[in-house]
Amino acid sequence: MPDASQPQGSPPREGPHRIVVVGGGAGGLELATRLGDTLGRRGQAQITLVDRARSHLWKPLLHEVAAGSLDVDDHELDYLAQAHWHHFTYRYGELVGLDRARKIALLGPTFDEDGRQVTPERAEPYDTLVIAIGSTTNDFGTPGVRDHAIPLETTSQARRFNRRLLNACIRAQTQAEPIAPGQLHVAIIGAGATGTELAAELHRATRQLVAYGMDRIDPERDLRLTLIEAAPRILPALPERLSEAATKLLEGLGVSVMAGTRVSAVTAEGVHLADGRVLSSELVVWSAGVKGPAVLGALDGLELARMHQLAVLPTLQTTRDADIFALGDCAACPGPGPGGYLPPRAQAAHQQASHVLRQIRRRLKGAPVEPFKYRDFGSLVSLGHYSTVGSLMGVLVGKSLMVEGYFARLMYRSLYKMHQRALHGVPKTALASLGRMLSRRTEPRVKLH
Repeated sequence: MPDASQPQGSPPREGPHRIVVVGGGAGGLELATRLGDTLGRRGQAQITLVDRARSHLWKPLLHEVAAGSLDVDDHELDYLAQAHWHHFTYRYGELVGLDRARKIALLGPTFDEDGRQVTPERAEPYDTLVIAIGSTTNDFGTPGVRDHAIPLETTSQARRFNRRLLNACIRAQTQAEPIAPGQLHVAIIGAGATGTELAAELHRATRQLVAYGMDRIDPERDLRLTLIEAAPRILPALPERLSEAATKLLEGLGVSVMAGTRVSAVTAEGVHLADGRVLSSELVVWSAGVKGPAVLGALDGLELARMHQLAVLPTLQTTRDADIFALGDCAACPGPGPGGYLPPRAQAAHQQASHVLRQIRRRLKGAPVEPFKYRDFGSLVSLGHYSTVGSLMGVLVGKSLMVEGYFARLMYRSLYKMHQRALHGVPKTALASLGRMLSRRTEPRVKLH
């Protein structure tokens, strides 16, 4: 008899199996690519990727986009091209609902910047559906965050921050009156990996920006970066020694680190703290937390867990529909500890994509699905050009290994190369890396427009 904890799903239908992957982030795009290279290439399944964007950028690079130290055009991947090269179909659209009885994903209409409709409402049929739509910013109901702070969840948000940073510097350079207190101050709320990496990257990028002829701006006097964290220390997910090392480095650069500090509101003037203080800041970044997108609550009764994420079984199948998998930040995947969940990390999405690929193959062969087993390889946090800190978990030495400096920086860069290799293969990844290395020698080190 079948195991009651392993839902069996719908009986097979005639024709190629239709696999729809919604969400082209790290996990979703890797899964669609590998499905296309195997099942799609052989005609064993029809693979479709749905995303509301038209291109992909590895999410851990967003802080560099925001600081202006990375050119998006050099690192973005076009979904249409990737689909053409890897035997799957790309559909431009946003998931707005499900009809599980009819097995269709409902896509809403899309519009251009002038309000003209690009694509109509559509229904995408599936036999197996994989939801990998990531996360959205969790402002915890803090007043003013939506109106006055910029999150860093998407490429467009990172670009928006960079434009505002450039405009702020140009305004300060050309205005008749002196630079006002707080005019070029940046407050970063949330000192996890994203916030801490952004603080270090902004320190270097803003000084490079000023060096390109903005002589009215004194970086040491006029530019100020403040990193605010409600927890007792920054990088609370990392060991305390690495948190202390990162704090010491940032403070040595002149970054104001405020741990154990809660934010009560964000206004046009700056950040209001719970103790009554007000930090004047022209730019505010919110990186204090994430949650599942609102659409997850409109998916035909699929169960939600903590932080508005989809509840999944150990197999990564949703609890109420065996034909629907969820992975990445939108899935509340049980962690190795009792009652815990996996953190929203790129390495988790990568491993989950590999697992779902294997389980889809098993289901097509009529074999039962297997539980997902997560391997924690540690965490790495880039502090820009200055350093990298992190911990590597027990692969070689059987316990946690603290790493800092150049070696940690090489390990951090290798994570991105692994993602590129999963999407392009080794030859193309090597050629693209060489091309970027050569082109950087003829370009400014920071984005100037």
